[in-house]
Amino acid sequence: MFAQFTSGMDVHAKALVLRAERQRVIASNIANADTPGYVARDINFKEALSQMTGASNAEVSRVTMQARNSTTNPRHMALSGLGQSQLGGSTTAYAVQSQPSVDGNSVDLDRERASFVDNSVRYETTLRFINGSAKGILSAIQGQ
Repeated sequence: MFAQFTSGMDVHAKALVLRAERQRVIASNIANADTPGYVARDINFKEALSQMTGASNAEVSRVTMQARNSTTNPRHMALSGLGQSQLGGSTTAYAVQSQPSVDGNSVDLDRERASFVDNSVRYETTLRFINGSAKGILSAIQGQ
């Protein structure tokens, strides 16, 4: 019976894991902003959450981040292995380049900072939702 109460929080727990992983990817992009040839990466949250929960894309109504799995040259290798260990699938992809640079670095610091803050707020919101649900269940168990 308790499993029925907590099953609704399962999606939020998985979303929290994805938000933490996306925060790591964005922080890596910011750290490599001055690295020549570095290509920024991002996580497609909608697809990743669909893979983790087994839901269809229509069922996952979260904000979709702009990311494509594309290469700049046909001889480049695909990103098939990134993110598999923690996310269970290939969800990390190259971010769409918005500003060309001379050294080949595709990190746009303004966009990355905005993404970092947006993801932080969404992480905190998901965490507060999980905490509120847990407090509600605890309150119901205690009879308050």
